Amino acid sequence: MARRVKKEVADAELVEDVPAKSPIAVEGSDEIEPPAEELEDVDATGLVVQPTVDDDPDARLVRRDALQAYMAEVVKHPLLTREEEVALAEKYRASGDVKAAYRLVASNLRLVVKLAHEYHRNPIQLLDLIQEGNVGLMQAVKKFDPGRGVKLSSYAAWWIRAYILRYIMDNWKMVKLGTTEAQRKLFFKLRQEQERLRNQGFEVTPKLLAQRLNVTEQEVVDMDQRLGNDELSLDAPMRVGDDDNKSTRADRALPSNAIGAEESLGNAQLRDVFRTKLGQFALTISDKERFIFDKRLMSDEPLTLQDIGAQWGVSRERARQIESALVVRMRDYMKKEIPDFNLVAAED
Repeated sequence: MARRVKKEVADAELVEDVPAKSPIAVEGSDEIEPPAEELEDVDATGLVVQPTVDDDPDARLVRRDALQAYMAEVVKHPLLTREEEVALAEKYRASGDVKAAYRLVASNLRLVVKLAHEYHRNPIQLLDLIQEGNVGLMQAVKKFDPGRGVKLSSYAAWWIRAYILRYIMDNWKMVKLGTTEAQRKLFFKLRQEQERLRNQGFEVTPKLLAQRLNVTEQEVVDMDQRLGNDELSLDAPMRVGDDDNKSTRADRALPSNAIGAEESLGNAQLRDVFRTKLGQFALTISDKERFIFDKRLMSDEPLTLQDIGAQWGVSRERARQIESALVVRMRDYMKKEIPDFNLVAAED
């Protein structure tokens, strides 16, 4: 049964049926809102407003940690018995009752917190993981079938983990990880497999890791580098906390010698014109000059002057003179036809 449940979570619906992240939403119904009597008056600064008979407004404000405030709300929702859970799940599947879905979600919020703690690592915030886990929990409630005999918590755990892990991959680095199946496998298993091989006495090499994880060696090398080095923002200040020094890494970056896209495109178009004009020039010369033009000046494997002289019954020196005169005429022709001829010649 657990294997069947896990297969459902791995279905494509995990990506296609992502519900709205805020507020809690259930398919085919309005938004689920907790009962008004369970809400606590919290302002935008994180201060909890408590009733008091004191006339002083500041006396009603108490500083409170956001996670503590959330946990105080979570523990207010009682756990459900097996019978209550089945009855509520059947009621929601049959009629789409919002209150039934709300009670199913609220009673399992503790499970989300527990699983989020298992995957919590800096720099990702715990509350962010809890939020994503709650989205997975809501998806599990939408898909849950009580007739299969599985507890909602067992079924929902797969959905909660899936949403938390996807959030971690998307936000672990500035450069997105886990864009392919091999990257996702390496993201979660590379360090674990490296430690296992070391404990077994093996020399940890990319080839051995690739064989164990069924990926390529290059994928192992790339992921190891990405996991071992933090990306740095070019806009970040060189010295954190130094108000006087406003220089960034981008200010000190070496300029690139690469040609810009517009300039490259312009040069390519100019070279096309150059080749066209060369073809037109070839129509204005004699047969002997055309032979030298094709077989020596424009050929990838040019003939020697001796071979050209033997072909036309002239000496090697005479062939050289014809070639020199031809080059001068060709240069003058191209300067006349193409104003930017010198630029094109330099590029070629």
